[in-house]
Amino acid sequence: MKARYLVSRSRFIAAAPDAIFDVLATPALHSAIDGSDTVKGAQPRGPERLYLGAKFGMQMRMRVNYKILNRVCEFEEGHRIAWRHFYGHVWRYLLEPSTGPDGTAGTLVTEQWDARRVRGKSLLRLAGYLRRHPVNLERTLAKLDAYMAAR
Repeated sequence: MKARYLVSRSRFIAAAPDAIFDVLATPALHSAIDGSDTVKGAQPRGPERLYLGAKFGMQMRMRVNYKILNRVCEFEEGHRIAWRHFYGHVWRYLLEPSTGPDGTAGTLVTEQWDARRVRGKSLLRLAGYLRRHPVNLERTLAKLDAYMAAR
């Protein structure tokens, strides 16, 4: 049953891991790559670049406007970054140097939504998160790909 509370999607992006990591570690850019269209911007007074233990707030909208405070809980420069908020689920990005089908150097980017340690999982299911997140992760990776291609 826990496996269904880990949603994971991957995509090859023709950019270096460090360049992609810089985007992921910059809260002000999260709204540009968010595939759920719920992230509207970074709250002021947060760090410009994330680091292990950093706390950063985001302006959100899901039917109503709200703010959410996140804490970076995993951080390996250029390879892994993850954050969680009060409810406990984790948004994680894993970056691996890779080669595309045409031989292009780049990065295999994996995004994960991890709610395996969250209490009240049935609420997440009833709210439709398990149904929506696979598509939202795919959209985020597509937006990240487009963002990197435009740089």
